[in-house]
Amino acid sequence: MDTMGDDVRKAIPALGFYPQEAISTGTTLIAMEYDGGVVIGTDSRTSAGSFISSRTTNKITPITDHLSVCRSGSAADTQAIADIVKYYIETYSLLENEPVTIYRSSQLFRQFLYQYRDQLSASVIIAGWDSKLGGQLYAVPIGGFTTRQRSTASGSGSTYVLGYLDKAWRPNLTKDECIEIVKTAVGLAVFRDGSSGGVVRIGVINETGTTITLYRPDKPGFPTVTLPEAHLTYASHIKNQ
Repeated sequence: MDTMGDDVRKAIPALGFYPQEAISTGTTLIAMEYDGGVVIGTDSRTSAGSFISSRTTNKITPITDHLSVCRSGSAADTQAIADIVKYYIETYSLLENEPVTIYRSSQLFRQFLYQYRDQLSASVIIAGWDSKLGGQLYAVPIGGFTTRQRSTASGSGSTYVLGYLDKAWRPNLTKDECIEIVKTAVGLAVFRDGSSGGVVRIGVINETGTTITLYRPDKPGFPTVTLPEAHLTYASHIKNQ
């Protein structure tokens, strides 16, 4: 495929052509298994360079009643991959007359992300529940390498909370404990990461299906961060003069 260099792609107002920066979901995605299902959490900011193109993007994309995918990278790439895999899963379910397992669904994502790894900028977390293995998380970064995780984070905000997640996770977490951990992790990432922000969405996937709760900054329940009190701006010998 022929491409034009950035120095050639200049605006042509007469034709209505104005080069645009790619829309990116520079983001925070958090997911964690608990005893009976999985909890996922995301922010809602979508940016194009330094411009915030949306403050309310839903980055939890439902694939089935018991499977959702969290998206980061190019918004167009991740939306296209999610739509394609959803079509495949629906087709296989109809042909085989049974639900597609979460592991098999993760391999469909892996297939496309690996096959088109040079063309796509897409990273996903697959979260779901099935009757064979219960709640499951699969992380698929750029390139398509797929691993099952008990606790994982992705996106630009993940680097701020990996240590917190490592400390907080433990075996046999309850659903409420897991929700609190994931919500706090998203809040910490949003506080520090300039590419994350907006509202916090928390999804719970278990045997009964998927439920998503939205937390707004102006309503109770939104995770907050209390900073330590700052030192004096000026040295004490200057301030006392």
